[in-house]
Amino acid sequence: MKFKKGQLTILLTNVFFILTFSAFFITRANYEFLLYIGVLIFFVILILITREKVNYSNGLLWGLSIWALAHMAGGGIILNNKLLYSTMLLPIIGEPYYILKYDQLVHAFGFGITTLLMWTLLKPLLKNPARNNKVAISILLVMAATGAGALNEVIEFIATVISPESGVGGYINNALDLVFNLIGALIALLIIAKKESFFKK
Repeated sequence: MKFKKGQLTILLTNVFFILTFSAFFITRANYEFLLYIGVLIFFVILILITREKVNYSNGLLWGLSIWALAHMAGGGIILNNKLLYSTMLLPIIGEPYYILKYDQLVHAFGFGITTLLMWTLLKPLLKNPARNNKVAISILLVMAATGAGALNEVIEFIATVISPESGVGGYINNALDLVFNLIGALIALLIIAKKESFFKK
């Protein structure tokens, strides 16, 4: 199995923290995050299978890895008798929204990375970028990323069904997750627009 330069290191890093957090969640009987470990393994395998057809950059793969690690840490590390996910990072807005929490930052970062992934998948399909509608492609990228975010919320719902004490949160938490997914996607779109010549034409 051949890897591009630096990508074996990325894979081994993921294997290490997947094994570490799997053992950690098993000892704590944390079934919610064992479900997420399963989802994470699925995507690692998917990337391995498609890596010769899709030009995944090391930066993108590290971004996905950092997102996965931040997610596992959020569900496993306890600070001041609270999960890291519930930790308030910057008290911008109080009850009932509690902005800005670690959870919200991870959602914005994660679905910003997802937007970059969607661009990686879409870009090779644009045979003549200069003639494509920039607005339509921008909407497609953001909707694809936020659609993936909605799927994530479905997985969180399944987690609450399997483990009612999961602490995922109610309607407001769900809605704020979607809002921060959108914020992350829009920030990533600005990064793409600045970097890619397609958006400059």
